[in-house]
Amino acid sequence: MPSESAKKRQAKKKQQAKARSKGAAKSTNGSDSLKQSTIDKGWSSTGVLDSHAQSRDIHISNFSLTFHGAELLTDTKLELNYGRRYGLVGLNGCGKSTLLECLTYRDIPIPDHIDIYHLSEEMGKSQKTAIEAVMEVDEERIRLEQEAERLTAELQKGNDSAHDRITEIYERLDELDADKAEVRASRILHGLGFTSDMMKTKTEDFSGGWRMRISLARVLFVSPMLMLLDEPTNHLDLEACVWLEEELKKYKRILVIISHSQDFLNGVCTNIIHMHENQLISYSGNYDTYVRTRAELEENQMKRYNWEQDQIAHMKDYIARFGHGSAKLARQAQSKEKVLAKMVAGGLTEKVIQDKLLSFYFPECGKLAPPVLMVQQVSFRYSDGKPYIYKDLEFGLDLESRVALVGPNGAGKSTLLKLLDGELSPTEGLIRKHGHLRIGRYHQHLKDHLDLDLSAVKFLMKCFPEIKEVEEMRRALGRYGLTGKQQMCPIKNLSDGQRCRIIFAWLSWSRPHMLLLDEPTNHLDLETIDALAAAINDFEGGLVLVSHDFRLINQTAKEIWVCKNETVTVWKDDIQSYKAQLRSSIDL
Repeated sequence: MPSESAKKRQAKKKQQAKARSKGAAKSTNGSDSLKQSTIDKGWSSTGVLDSHAQSRDIHISNFSLTFHGAELLTDTKLELNYGRRYGLVGLNGCGKSTLLECLTYRDIPIPDHIDIYHLSEEMGKSQKTAIEAVMEVDEERIRLEQEAERLTAELQKGNDSAHDRITEIYERLDELDADKAEVRASRILHGLGFTSDMMKTKTEDFSGGWRMRISLARVLFVSPMLMLLDEPTNHLDLEACVWLEEELKKYKRILVIISHSQDFLNGVCTNIIHMHENQLISYSGNYDTYVRTRAELEENQMKRYNWEQDQIAHMKDYIARFGHGSAKLARQAQSKEKVLAKMVAGGLTEKVIQDKLLSFYFPECGKLAPPVLMVQQVSFRYSDGKPYIYKDLEFGLDLESRVALVGPNGAGKSTLLKLLDGELSPTEGLIRKHGHLRIGRYHQHLKDHLDLDLSAVKFLMKCFPEIKEVEEMRRALGRYGLTGKQQMCPIKNLSDGQRCRIIFAWLSWSRPHMLLLDEPTNHLDLETIDALAAAINDFEGGLVLVSHDFRLINQTAKEIWVCKNETVTVWKDDIQSYKAQLRSSIDL
């Protein structure tokens, strides 16, 4: 039976129906209005609940999902078991984010007692402080208190079947104890990079990236039965990524996560769900285990397929040659014909369909005598009276440089790229560039410069009027994974990942000597990131990279530079040792 303190908590705040901001996440517990809103989302789905209505697991069979008429999933099975952490992987455009939206809006039969939180968009601007915005997410507490009241009444009527559920509810309410709420909220915000002063800052005073962190903090604070995270590391620095990885690997309920970081998936996931050829294929283990297991299964499948095809070819040849020969040979041919028919009726092994992998390309840029870029006694601050971001920087870069900038958020990594590019000018000192140096800078706000009403082809031909042939531009876009209708439809109809590919095509056509890449992996799938890494390694120019993807840094960077305390220092070891140092120093 519930404790006295739990009973008191049950009666508390029942009539509080104050409006709550929806900026952090979509949360659902069976709302019809949410189900109705899927009409406007463009998808539809069908499925049958196989798990028990009171189970903490979610098993859906005959699951089909369409988006604007295109089939994403066809008659497949989704299994999400309590206590497991799932990485959802698949090529850009296969429908991973749409699947999470479908779960969020309960477009398939998910029991009402399973609360769902989906990290979807940044926290809205308001007068609330960061910590207030996190602590206000108490819909679950109110719902559980109401359910506990109903079940207590059933127990009093002698319905003992409610005992297990009410025990679970009060254990959960203890976790959500208001007395502990501020401590929990502060710990989460601190882990995501917020200082004590920032926690007291109004949400309207934060940038979009920091408000996305508040959204993530709200989801972690609620700790729902089903947590859905779509690229949660996109707005995090390496320190926050390490903290989040450690936090999520202890998650005891159900987690489904989409991430472009293999390193992150390896650290967090107990299972991988591969969205491939309109099916959901489940694997046990983390991402590396999935890769090995999938390769072994596909190798065995191809061996079986090749053996069957050899057998079929041999029997067809025999039947064709001897089917009308002597009586003995004709009988043997008929026998083989029956064996062949039996093989076909029993189902043949399908040929493995390989993912269509991309091959990014940065063209030859030509040689420039070093140094191509000199930073001499550079100091920078955004305005008088503001603290300095950097003081007395002194270094040089050439076409052999392959540098990754790391350090805490706010240390000035993106600022340094803007200084190198010329978007910002030093407060003091000088940045000298080779007269023929062409710099290509990639950053997340480049997508804002796309003309969304134009097609990808028309946009690039507008940017490069010297290109007269449409087919030449279409071939260039095809290299970056945009094909067919994707090239000719308005850019506004494309996904974020597809828009990123347009930017890379534009960057390639700019023929830069020096690549300045600021978080280039956001919205790219794992295979595309590998293609990007290969293109960078083949590129004959220089690189300065800012990324929270440890694997991309490991693949491409020769040097690690730490931005911290108004200066830049060289890290003497590799990026994995830097991650180990972060893990040992953060408050877990």
